[in-house]
Amino acid sequence: MLVLSRKEGEQLLIGENIVLTINRISANRVAIGIEAPKDIRIVRGELDQKEISPRGVSPMSVVVEQSTVSVASQADR
Repeated sequence: MLVLSRKEGEQLLIGENIVLTINRISANRVAIGIEAPKDIRIVRGELDQKEISPRGVSPMSVVVEQSTVSVASQADR
């Protein structure tokens, strides 16, 4: 596992087409913006594979439907 430290506003690049931006850091939470192609499926790590329905989407999963996803907007800073 690669462990990196980042400050608010800094980014991580994964491959050529995925960008993670640290939008906000508070006491025990980090808001991360994710820019990824729409065919990349993004699911929170705590979800067990058994909870994902045969159609591929459970009520608790997040699937990228647009060209980019932003978890928290810059206006929230």
